[in-house]
Amino acid sequence: MPDGPVIIEAAINGGTPKSRNPNVPRTPGEIAADAIACIDAGASIVHNHNDDPVIGGSGVHAWEPYLEAWRVVLRERPGAILYTTMAGGGPHVTVEQRYSHIVRLAEEGVLGLGLVDPGSVNLGGVDEEGLPRAVDVVYQNTYGDIRYMFDTCARLGLGVSISCFEPGYLRVVMAYHRAGRLPPCMVKFYLNDAGRGVGYGLPPTPVSLDAYLAMMEGAPIPWLVSATGGDVVGCGIAEEAMRRGGHVQVGLEPYGGPGTPANVDLVRAAAAVA
Repeated sequence: MPDGPVIIEAAINGGTPKSRNPNVPRTPGEIAADAIACIDAGASIVHNHNDDPVIGGSGVHAWEPYLEAWRVVLRERPGAILYTTMAGGGPHVTVEQRYSHIVRLAEEGVLGLGLVDPGSVNLGGVDEEGLPRAVDVVYQNTYGDIRYMFDTCARLGLGVSISCFEPGYLRVVMAYHRAGRLPPCMVKFYLNDAGRGVGYGLPPTPVSLDAYLAMMEGAPIPWLVSATGGDVVGCGIAEEAMRRGGHVQVGLEPYGGPGTPANVDLVRAAAAVA
């Protein structure tokens, strides 16, 4: 059994609407209260979205709702590590515009982690035949975008949250590691519990974890697991990760398990496993 603490991250809202779970926090006041409750239950990292879309829209996220919520959190829990999301790329927006809220929040002194999504992924559900729905939705991050994100985080002195939706994302991470250009970071394996749908990436199983850890070549990079569309604790992959020295993300952004729990319930469940 590994020594040392388990880090619990709470991804408290994402794009989850209140129609799916009335406990999801959407307003800055709700986000602040939920973040504080999650920290008190054992989370040390809190990730949230505002209501700007990740896909579609202008590609630019307002920084003011984050600042409004986070100032409350940091006043009450100054050790909290808070970070945001960003919109996908495309010809309608530059990476500088997409990343502008992250730069502003860092300059305001409230941002605990930068963000790098080192790859692109197709998104969408299934149709009545069980086939990938014929939509043109891509969460896009080019190699040029990725270089800008890493360079900007280095300039701002930020540690980095690195998402891995597909194994190819980790190849990019390891290239930066081998070149000595990887900043202090947490690599996050978003394992997808798509059920009968299509989804993306690898399922939340020990075999998937074996594959990701083999790709890391034994590099001493902190990592965690999340189970998009499922229950990271209920499916057992949270405990498997903890036993291997990893960490865990919970919260109403990825959660697709039974019932309508609150974020604090999911944090407590992960803390009990730890």
